[in-house]
Amino acid sequence: MTDDKSIIERIDDLVAEEKELRNKHAAGQISDADEHARLKAVEVELDQCWDLLRQRRARREFGENPDDAKPRSADTVEGYLN
Repeated sequence: MTDDKSIIERIDDLVAEEKELRNKHAAGQISDADEHARLKAVEVELDQCWDLLRQRRARREFGENPDDAKPRSADTVEGYLN
């Protein structure tokens, strides 16, 4: 992901996948365990995408190069407090 547009497109794809997983689960097409495992992975990647987008926007706001923003690890973004 190299720019805001591609990050937003990835977020849209992940949200669509999350919705599809929930629909498949509701229709009995996937198990609880399969849904849970994939949803967890999707949620973590979503958090990473949102974090990267926020980093890019903050850098831009303060006159820095948004391309210097780097994706953070799952452990880092999942460790943030709400």
